[in-house]
Amino acid sequence: MLSALAVGESRVEGLLEGEDVLATAAAMRAMGADIRRDGNGVWHINGVGVGGLLQPQTALDMGNSGTSTRLLMGLVASHGITATFIGDASLSKRPMARVTEPLSRMGASFMTSPGDRLPLTMRGACPAVPLDYRLPVASAQVKSAVLLAGLNAPGITRILEPIPTRDHSERMLKGFGADLSVEIEADGTRIITLTGEAELRPQAITVPGDPSSAAFPIVAALITPGSEITVANVGMNPTRAGLFEILSAMGADLSFSNRREVGGEPVADITARYSRLTGIDVPPDVAPSMIDEFPVFFVAASFAQGTTRTSGLDELRVKESDRLALMAGGLAQIGARVAEVEDGLVIEGSGGAPLPGGKSPPVIAASLDHRIAMSFAVAGLATTGGLTVDDMRPVATSFPGFTALLQTLGAIP
Repeated sequence: MLSALAVGESRVEGLLEGEDVLATAAAMRAMGADIRRDGNGVWHINGVGVGGLLQPQTALDMGNSGTSTRLLMGLVASHGITATFIGDASLSKRPMARVTEPLSRMGASFMTSPGDRLPLTMRGACPAVPLDYRLPVASAQVKSAVLLAGLNAPGITRILEPIPTRDHSERMLKGFGADLSVEIEADGTRIITLTGEAELRPQAITVPGDPSSAAFPIVAALITPGSEITVANVGMNPTRAGLFEILSAMGADLSFSNRREVGGEPVADITARYSRLTGIDVPPDVAPSMIDEFPVFFVAASFAQGTTRTSGLDELRVKESDRLALMAGGLAQIGARVAEVEDGLVIEGSGGAPLPGGKSPPVIAASLDHRIAMSFAVAGLATTGGLTVDDMRPVATSFPGFTALLQTLGAIP
């Protein structure tokens, strides 16, 4: 997205070519950017400049990507164009009001489906009104949408973030040359200030490995006796590394080597070995740093000794699915002792013993949610008799090589 707003050619290596990323690239092409992939897997993006997005001629199909949808709405909000966003059945159930509300205050207008859902048509405002905004919920998507809108708004856009969320957008905006600063108040509130009408410079970017993807083989190794794997080049941004911190607190045998910085982001190689985990109470304030990893974390907790309690996870009910309900139901199907509460799960672990499953492999409904599908594929490694996930196709949205990876590790034939 930022490369498409820079003037000149940016080069991107190491891109995770999932369906979400490809949908984003298609949307940026539809609004004027020249984007191509060469034979070596390097992506070349020639941008249109801030303020230069063109009117798309067809609806922007975002597939399953809530992140792409909300961030692109931020981009469009400060351009004088109209765009219609559509998505698959799962994305079309996700509420967009948390983004449309601040963007409306910046001058954008919206026509949404009932419940502030997709399909959605928006008209941007040019000039947009810079915004002074306090985030009502801990959401990097909302924060980033407002910042992206502020790029083409005259004046200062300022965001107050009471609970820190992932900061990739701030890092990348500064890397592209935006005038952005971050101050931290005594109570921990982050104040992010962006000067609009920015001029972005093209960049050469190497994308670190996605910690959300790395979570699955790491948990697989932790719960499968005799296992040891190393996942290379994993992004260790502290606003994203909460899972590894919590697993270590549970006694996971994790080691971190070759620490370095890639593209402005801290990176390391992570080695995970089978471990006897111990249940813990997960502090609610860690949730933003591992919000996408909770489904596979619940799997790890199911094999721990003792009780794991989580809270403050209301956000998981409005992801691609109600992830609290689906994980509670699916884990119960395979014999885990789990209780669903309003804002989390309470899991009594098996003490390292395999989960019983059933007389015949239970069928787990993933409900078009890629992380639910992958989490139960991992759980099946330590379930007597295994299990069946009803539909693995949604995994292509974020981890197209997931099944091949499990085969390489010897997890499935």
